[in-house]
Amino acid sequence: MDGAGDDGNGSVGVQIRQTRRLPDYLQSVNLKYVKLGYHYVISNLLTLCLLPLAVVISVQASHDDLRHLWLHLQYNLVSIITCSAILVFGLTVYVMTRPRPVYLVDFSCYLPPDHLKAPFSRFMAHSRLTGDFDDSALEFQRKILQRSGLGEDTYVPEGMHHVPPRISMAAAREEAEQVMFGALDSLFENTNINPKDIGILVVNCSLFNPTPSLSAMIVNKYKLRGNIRSYNLGGMGCSAGVIAVDLAKDMLLVHRKTYAVVVSTENITQNWYFGNNKAMLIPNCLFRVGGSAVLLSNKSSDKRRSKYRLSHVVRTHRGADDKAFRCVYQEQDDTGRTGVSLSKDLMAIAGETLKTNITTLGPLVLPISEQILFFTTLVVKKLFNGKVKPYIPDFKLAFEHFCIHAGGRAVIDELEKNLQLSPVHVEASRMTLHRFGNTSSSSIWYELAYIEAKGRMRRGNRVWQIAFGSGFKCNSAVWEALRNVKPSKNSPWEDCIDKYPVTLSY
Repeated sequence: MDGAGDDGNGSVGVQIRQTRRLPDYLQSVNLKYVKLGYHYVISNLLTLCLLPLAVVISVQASHDDLRHLWLHLQYNLVSIITCSAILVFGLTVYVMTRPRPVYLVDFSCYLPPDHLKAPFSRFMAHSRLTGDFDDSALEFQRKILQRSGLGEDTYVPEGMHHVPPRISMAAAREEAEQVMFGALDSLFENTNINPKDIGILVVNCSLFNPTPSLSAMIVNKYKLRGNIRSYNLGGMGCSAGVIAVDLAKDMLLVHRKTYAVVVSTENITQNWYFGNNKAMLIPNCLFRVGGSAVLLSNKSSDKRRSKYRLSHVVRTHRGADDKAFRCVYQEQDDTGRTGVSLSKDLMAIAGETLKTNITTLGPLVLPISEQILFFTTLVVKKLFNGKVKPYIPDFKLAFEHFCIHAGGRAVIDELEKNLQLSPVHVEASRMTLHRFGNTSSSSIWYELAYIEAKGRMRRGNRVWQIAFGSGFKCNSAVWEALRNVKPSKNSPWEDCIDKYPVTLSY
């Protein structure tokens, strides 16, 4: 209360001094700095406690005290030898049993030729000309395209540019060869690796699994050695790229001094849906041609030239739950036409699966300050108030870069919201979806190539690759940059990176 006075009409007016409130943006800035201060104190708590103690001891300890300690050690030679032997034995056991590091030497992504581009107008025109879609289905596809986040420069396979479409086995093999061999040719050129030096080959493709297998096609093309350990993963969805990396990692931990190549792709030619079930039409609008090839090594001599070191792989599988199992499901519609159906529960199931995945990943990557906050909130929620919102860890303190599977705009939006990421953190995912569409398991590699092409990858930076797939699965791979990474030759972004990021309108 500032004071009271007469207003000239005999009444008494009271003036109240209002408390000035900080603007919302200043409050958020203050909160940010408080959190950063807390994070710094907790992360360096041991140093902050031990440093004063060391100073006190050094001040209090006299020259005579140090001299007596030295004499004591001189006359206890047996104790010194015993301690040294235990120390050497412990170090030897640690060195012999610790997991060998797995290095990512380089990777490449397939860039299709321009004549395979499918702008919206051409896509819709071909859909009409096939005669397989009714007006409602055509209008549905048009709306999905407009809201999808895809641009006008995505690619569909050669067979889909014909009317009627060529969906033969030969056309599907041709698509697979173009994508896989295109990515591998670029990888071998950039790394100067002799294909015969490859000891492990892992190929993943969900919906096209011919005989001989895709991995056998690669062995035949590049005349790989006869004792190569080759694997072909099928039906494992868009998260299979991380699964393939995990399998290659496990093999590299067993087999010394060798290379592993991981090829990730999807095949569209024989998996286009020609019906009117709207739940099955969505993949037509989102999935596009793409593929990647990754060279991994367990040779210590490759560390200097490698781009990244694999830190963690965390896999989550919710196939035991019926809803999760059927939310991405290949089946036939009422007319007998085969397609992949996407459930309305997909985003909710993806969110629950992500929650399970990050519960395992968090303790491996988050600073202790975030783990304390998360654990404290969890305890309070369990013991006192079930309505307390769980604390969402700040994964921006654990990672500098995020490669979120470009499965669609809704997937990226949901993760940006739930993980409290900024537009910059999801830029690589949005721009990959715009430029290349959903390339399935290889999308996370197009995103990593985008970050490199922008010159943002610095030594010590950590990258989180997150992928979702049928089953239902959520898989994470964490990489650490070993140097300031420059884009490799023949990067899929080298002819267009200056145009990005673009402003998206839905």
